[in-house]
Formats: sequence, structure tokens, C-alpha cells
Amino acid sequence: MSTLKDPVGPKDRKVYLRRRLIVLLALLAVVAVVVLIIVRPGSSGGVADASQVEVPEDLVESPSPDSDEAGGAAGESDDVAACAAGQLTVTPATDKGDYAAGEQPQLSLSVENTGEEPCSADLGSANLQFVIASGDDEVWRSADCQENPEHLAVILEPGAPLTTESISWDRTRSSPETCDISRDPVSADGASYHLRTTAAGVQGTGTAQFLLY
Repeated sequence: MSTLKDPVGPKDRKVYLRRRLIVLLALLAVVAVVVLIIVRPGSSGGVADASQVEVPEDLVESPSPDSDEAGGAAGESDDVAACAAGQLTVTPATDKGDYAAGEQPQLSLSVENTGEEPCSADLGSANLQFVIASGDDEVWRSADCQENPEHLAVILEPGAPLTTESISWDRTRSSPETCDISRDPVSADGASYHLRTTAAGVQGTGTAQFLLY
């Protein structure tokens, strides 16, 4: 009894083409899957380092002046009114009353809120001025050669004076024209000088007198 067998001879050319087409489509599908895996959101295969991505400057948000990054307490200044001129008392001060030859006077000022509520004042270097005079002769002004003046909003509590850091006076005359050259020394030998100050647009009360030897 005879049995039927599959033909052993060469197969039809269409069969080979069909098989090759199927294999090619399968390879293309695998490549597509790999590409999707590499570039899918959240994968590390796209950009190697996030620092290489440049963000347009107009999309970068600067820290708010009231934020912790800007060095202030968040939200505080939003609730505090600006100090009125009559609400502040500014007092000039020096570290000593007289100075031996070669000693440099240390100048400072204090600001007090005399009102009943906290208030905010600009106490940056742009709004602080120190002036030293001998009689009617103003021999030195801190604003003459000031560099990079800054603005700084400070909250002043009632009855709590705030004293600035001291600055040194080198016992020379100043003017806007002498910033880059050697300045002439002032007279000493017991000469009397007076320090006047201004803060946040408020003139200081009185002067701080001192002697130079």
C-alpha cells in the first residue's frame, strides 16, 4: 500500500520569498521595540547626563527675595509695612573717643524702630552713609568711592536697635576723584572730628565726636 510523502525536491520560489519577508518583518519589530525601550520617558538611555540639557534662561525662575535660598525668612516681608521716616532713629558711633597715631577709627551706626509694630527698612550699603567732618569741612564720605552698593530689606522689631558692622576709616580725605590714587592724610595732633550718619534716608541724631593724635 502506497503512502503519500511531502515532495523532497526544491521548494517554490514564492515560499522562500515569503519566509524571508516574515523574518525581515520580525527583525524590524525587534528593532522598533528596542528603540522604544531606549527613548521611553524616564529611561537613562536618552540623555546621558541631565546637566547636558540647557534650559532657556526665560524659563529659569530666580529665587524669591523672601525665600530661604535668598537668605531670608519666607513670607515675612510680605506682611510687614515699610518703616516711616519718623519711625526710625539713627545713631552714629565710633569704637573710641580718641585715637593714637596710626590707629584707625571704627565707624558704625544703630537703627531703632520707635514705633509699636515691626517695620521693614532698606539697610543695604546703598542706603547707609558715613560722613566725617572737621568743623564745616567734610573730609571723608563713605559714598565717594563705594563699590557695588547693595539693597537689603531688614525687619526691625520695636525697641530693638540694630547695629551695623564697623568699617575702618584710614584717616585720609576722600572725593570721587581720589578713588584710584593715594589720598592726603587729615590733620591729627589732637584734631577733633565728628561722624554723621544716614540710614534708609533718615539722618542720624547728633554726631559722634572723636580726636585724632
